[in-house]
Amino acid sequence: MKKDGEMMSALSVALTGNPNTGKSTIFNELTGARQKIGNWPGVTVDKKVGMVEYNDRKISVIDLPGTYSINARSEEEKVVSDYFRENKPDIVVNIVDAANISRNLFLTIQLMENGIPLIINLNMMDEAERHGIKIDMKKLEAAFGMPVTNTVGRSNKSVRKLLDVFTNSVMSNYKPSELINEHIEKIHAIEKSNLSTAEIEEKIISARYDLIDKIMAQAVTVTAAGKTLTEKLDSFLANGISSLVIMLAIFYLMFQISFNWVGQPLADMLGEFFEETLAPAAAESMAAAGVADWMQSLVSDGIIAGVGAVLSFVPLIFTLFICLSFLDGTGYMARVAFVMDPIMRRAGLTGKGIMPLIMGFGCAVPAIMGARAMDTHKDRMISILVTPFITCNAKVPILMLFAVLFFPDNAANIVFGMYVLGVAVAILMAKILSATTFKSHASTFLLELPPYRLPDIKTVLLEAWDKGKGYLVKAGTIIFAMSVLIWFLSNFNSDGMTDEMDKSYLASIGSTASVLFAPQGFDTWESGAAVVTGVLAKEAVVSTMGILYGADDISTEPDDAEDAASVLLATGMGTAFTPLTALAFMIFTQLYSPCVTALGTIKKETQSWKWMAFAFVYTCAVAWIASLIVYQGGKLLGFE
Repeated sequence: MKKDGEMMSALSVALTGNPNTGKSTIFNELTGARQKIGNWPGVTVDKKVGMVEYNDRKISVIDLPGTYSINARSEEEKVVSDYFRENKPDIVVNIVDAANISRNLFLTIQLMENGIPLIINLNMMDEAERHGIKIDMKKLEAAFGMPVTNTVGRSNKSVRKLLDVFTNSVMSNYKPSELINEHIEKIHAIEKSNLSTAEIEEKIISARYDLIDKIMAQAVTVTAAGKTLTEKLDSFLANGISSLVIMLAIFYLMFQISFNWVGQPLADMLGEFFEETLAPAAAESMAAAGVADWMQSLVSDGIIAGVGAVLSFVPLIFTLFICLSFLDGTGYMARVAFVMDPIMRRAGLTGKGIMPLIMGFGCAVPAIMGARAMDTHKDRMISILVTPFITCNAKVPILMLFAVLFFPDNAANIVFGMYVLGVAVAILMAKILSATTFKSHASTFLLELPPYRLPDIKTVLLEAWDKGKGYLVKAGTIIFAMSVLIWFLSNFNSDGMTDEMDKSYLASIGSTASVLFAPQGFDTWESGAAVVTGVLAKEAVVSTMGILYGADDISTEPDDAEDAASVLLATGMGTAFTPLTALAFMIFTQLYSPCVTALGTIKKETQSWKWMAFAFVYTCAVAWIASLIVYQGGKLLGFE
């Protein structure tokens, strides 16, 4: 036993393995909530490190990204390869999916070739047995010369037994078997041969599979187990028209949960608390204490509003990511990517690119974060940069208001056209970016269809927490700063604080910005100011228009569009726009810069101010050109 005051001895453990082997579930069972989530240097791949104390040992566990090899081609492969080149953990645990042992052993052999001593952990042994796969652990241990253990990933008791293995194993006592040493000598001979690079690579891969066949023959017995549940489900979930219908139904249900039943209602309640309860209470308290007017406004309209803007997104993000993590845990998300790959290829993306685009119809923030699922840097970046063109919920109030106000007989068709425009521009820009900005980047699509299984709820909740926490910490700081900035611009001018927004810095900026929109026909300063506030939040375009045209209490809810339109029609807004200029304005607001929340998320996901600035500039440029074409084209056709 450790005596009082005696330091615990440290032990470092690295978990590595293929995707979908239950590695993260094991990591979560070992470490629980005692984990830190960050990014590996220079990439957007998550870095997970957790701590656990056991038998007077302080064990640091790192969950390396799931990868099929260590060839350093994808970001995940590069992270794993660099980690083992630069670090020497006390124990490396290779998590192997026992039900897919033949494929998983490819990575095991690569690690052995690089002189990395392993504990080989056969996970999901229960599934292997159901598939008719029997593994002789002693023979497998003899084949590699390394210790072999087994777990059932969702069993806490089973996983905790690994801690005994960690604390009792001395890896220096294990040496590669004669079979492995012969294989390594063979690989070295191939590498020294005079063959071409491609031929050497082909022979090395062939040698690895030959070794896998030998090991399988020695240690694994496979008997016929009949058609599995996964194969039966895939007949209609991953094939034919039925797969598309079911996919749309599942996504519809997910969006209903996130945006109508749970996430958005909670977000609205939180927003109302900040706007209608906390902000007024703070203002009253400060007024009673004799606090200066500018300070009252800063706290209630700037700081509290900024914090509210950050926190009001949290229920929505958490609900959506819980749904997505649950679906991913079942194995269904891999089927979505498989089904959509032929379609998405035409847009310059792979099948996994469909998810961020679909999520973008709800909110661009989780959609941008969802690009992490993409396999390559090129696909991630293109997905992040085109997602803002999709019609998110926050754009709907603008589209509904202008459609009802200026196209009362065709409002539904106009709004639907904006949805189609967003998708079309996203696809077009994906192809353009793929052929220009990211032309030199390779795009690969490697997809495994894991067996269907019931997700581990603990893992689902931890994954949702990881993503939500990242939004709060990193994107939230940018959102808060921008909220305070917009407050300052709206309430001050060169003479100091002002209660009249039309005399504020924001009005001056709007007046300057309006010059840019003269070719599009909506060159009033009110339009310019609304565009500026729309960067803070898209729905702010409607409320800004209401304030500037003398309708302060205008609703930003899509369902109230008709009432809002009738109010604004009686103001100067009814004559400030024609149907053609209104259409040009709608197109611009549909396509221009994502909101500050999305911009902050882009900065977080790309780890680059440059790409955040690029996203702002190029979306504004696309919006400006598109609205210009519509307005000038409409004039030429006699619609003005």
